[in-house]
Amino acid sequence: MSSAIEAIQTLRRAVLQESEKTVIGQEDAIDGLLVALLARGHALLEGVPGTAKTLMARTVARCLGLDFGRIQFTPDLMPSDVVGTNAWHGPERGFGLVKGPIFTELLLADEINRAPAKTQAALLEAMQERQVSIDGVRHALGPLFTVFATQNPIEHEGTYPLPEAQLDRFLLRIRVDYPSVDDEDRILARAHAGLASGDPIEAGVQVVADRPAIDAARAAGEAIVVDEGIRRYVRDLVRATRATPMVLLGAGPRAAVHLLAAARWAAGLGGRAFVTPEDVHRMLEPVLSHRMILAPEVELDGLAAREVIDRIAGTVEVPR
Repeated sequence: MSSAIEAIQTLRRAVLQESEKTVIGQEDAIDGLLVALLARGHALLEGVPGTAKTLMARTVARCLGLDFGRIQFTPDLMPSDVVGTNAWHGPERGFGLVKGPIFTELLLADEINRAPAKTQAALLEAMQERQVSIDGVRHALGPLFTVFATQNPIEHEGTYPLPEAQLDRFLLRIRVDYPSVDDEDRILARAHAGLASGDPIEAGVQVVADRPAIDAARAAGEAIVVDEGIRRYVRDLVRATRATPMVLLGAGPRAAVHLLAAARWAAGLGGRAFVTPEDVHRMLEPVLSHRMILAPEVELDGLAAREVIDRIAGTVEVPR
């Protein structure tokens, strides 16, 4: 294993070990958050209430020593509540920018689907270009700016579906499932002992990586080899979503770019300096599921996006 890949592995192990102080289990979800951040993307955490989505985001931010901001999305939230506004500071100072909570490194958009589309759209420019425009003036966000958003997949009252343009900005949609039996036993044992905490700092979570370490890990990931066969495989998988009658709207070119990036980081976190078809397949559902609109008859048959993706993947030749 090269020293660069070892550095990525060391970062992953340290984050997983520290996150155990607040979040039990959910290793795949935490891996997904690391993939999104290291690949310079954003992640949408989807799961029922009580599965530690918010706590997970706060814990990862603490482990990586990142400035953390949180916006609780509500129906009355305005775009200016997200990005900020110019305000009058008196005759001596005149008008000046009052920065919104988006000016941070890791932003948690909690229950993002509770705000109307106009407010959700306030994130579009920030997620794509890492800048915001206020009264016609552009303000840069930092190179580590990352959005982790949460939503409840089964609650519809008082929510607004995320527009396709918004969904497409997320590198991954990460399903946060219920814990296993053993993990739930550990959660209860910790709660019974009075050790459960919703605050990573209070729980003793330590910073295990600084910004130079994150930059170094990102640079190492860029060197992971992706051969031509893997690139063709990614292309064919994404194009297949547009050719099947099971899908009303298939994944676009950005999905292919994101799938390639996610597979590269899946390889790095797995300790490999090259991408395999298994890395691509592992990232298929997180990258593609939120970018496709299933045909009505498929939904009536009760097929979930992951099942459709598996069927599509079965029609594409795997490189050897």
